[in-house]
Amino acid sequence: MSCHRYESLHSRRDFLAKTGLGLGTAALAQLLGRDLFAAAAESPTLPPAARIGGLPGLPHFAPKAKRVICLFQSGGPSHLDLLDEKPVLSQRFNEDLPDSIRRGQRITGMVASQTRLAVQPSKFAFQPGGKSGTRVSDLLPHTRGIVDDICVIRSMHTEAINHDPAITFFQSGSQQPGRPSMGSWIDYGLGRLSENLPAFVVFVSVNKKNAGQGLLSRLWGSGFLPSHHQGVQFRGAGEPVLYLNDSPGITRERRRLMLDGIADLNHQQYAVNGDPEVETRIAQYEMAYRMQRSVPDLMDLSGETASTLESYGPDVSEPGSFARNCLLARRLAERGVRFIQLYHRDWDHHGTLNERLPDMARDVDQASAALVKDLKQRGLLDDTLVIWGGEFGRTPYAQGEANRDKYGRDHHGKAFSIWMAGGGIKAGITHGASDDFGFNVIDNPVHIHDLQATILHCLGIDHARLTFRFQGRQYRLTDVHGEVVKPILA
Repeated sequence: MSCHRYESLHSRRDFLAKTGLGLGTAALAQLLGRDLFAAAAESPTLPPAARIGGLPGLPHFAPKAKRVICLFQSGGPSHLDLLDEKPVLSQRFNEDLPDSIRRGQRITGMVASQTRLAVQPSKFAFQPGGKSGTRVSDLLPHTRGIVDDICVIRSMHTEAINHDPAITFFQSGSQQPGRPSMGSWIDYGLGRLSENLPAFVVFVSVNKKNAGQGLLSRLWGSGFLPSHHQGVQFRGAGEPVLYLNDSPGITRERRRLMLDGIADLNHQQYAVNGDPEVETRIAQYEMAYRMQRSVPDLMDLSGETASTLESYGPDVSEPGSFARNCLLARRLAERGVRFIQLYHRDWDHHGTLNERLPDMARDVDQASAALVKDLKQRGLLDDTLVIWGGEFGRTPYAQGEANRDKYGRDHHGKAFSIWMAGGGIKAGITHGASDDFGFNVIDNPVHIHDLQATILHCLGIDHARLTFRFQGRQYRLTDVHGEVVKPILA
């Protein structure tokens, strides 16, 4: 026999696949052990709900909310011009921001070179609303009309100072990309309530004027969680989901036959390598097949009454508008979607805030209020948690020169405002406070991790116990921080 002749007993691919199975067995043993310990925990659990997926033992306690609708205002809406009135700013117009207020805290590079930080008041008036008397800007008259149904938090704060890390922090609990988004964590923990729609759906508004800063799809990504937990984006124009429709000449029967054949091949592949992403592929093919019927029904608004359409405002007729997406969010809530994320961009007003902020407020005010009222009228608000806010607020000093009528504001994360409604949140209250300049929180601070812990709590989840082991560490949405904001809970 020639020494140049030999046979390869195993290919490199076989070697990697078989050793991977060994690692998978070890991982499975670890996961099973974790579940056994979880089952032995003494905290009360509910009987399993009618759901698909989710972790054993969840929810950890009786939830107040079944679903979340997050109305995210990307760019940093000015709390000082919308939700947190500061008369002192008018009294001290064009004075330097006191050192006792700034306390040497960092500011962005966009204003660091300014010779002074001149105090800038809002040019917009505030009025009390409802029985609670919560004062809201004239830019948000419809929101003022629902103040008895919402909780305004005026003591939010974050560590991030620029948009991408701040939005990433709000959505994933980390300023660094790569972590699972909040909707993915909730899908992972609680599973789906609908067979025909994903648990996590995302809309990005089509803006009327400026597009605003771009949003990366990792903001609704699953990170290191299995990829079937990532959000599914519905488009504002054209087909809501790309490639959902069958090609011309492909019948439903033929599509079913094709999917069954693909599923058989994928099952064979999974039996060989045990890769969980193969299971994800099988599940997503099936979900796409069911969405071919559920999505057209969802997007068809012909069954909505004229009064309902009118309540959301004239933009509801425009595909991709924030108003239309709010109405679709209500329809998704009715159909059992767990986490519904709406993004509306272009709140980043470094200059001409006086001109651009009113336009942005008109885009979202009526529709946001209509969504809350619509949910309440249909008996859905009690178990739907609605959140309105951005990644941070704006500075009490002007970017550039102070001017009572024409001004801009820089990013500010040390104090800002959001509002929440429904799903176990007290209605008609305000929580927390910032100082007279709206610069620092002085009462009941609420960190981003606290907000995330509270959202999970409303869903019946102990945020410290919803974890996933990755690269040798147990990760969670709130990292190693976060306290539930109990005073705002109903």
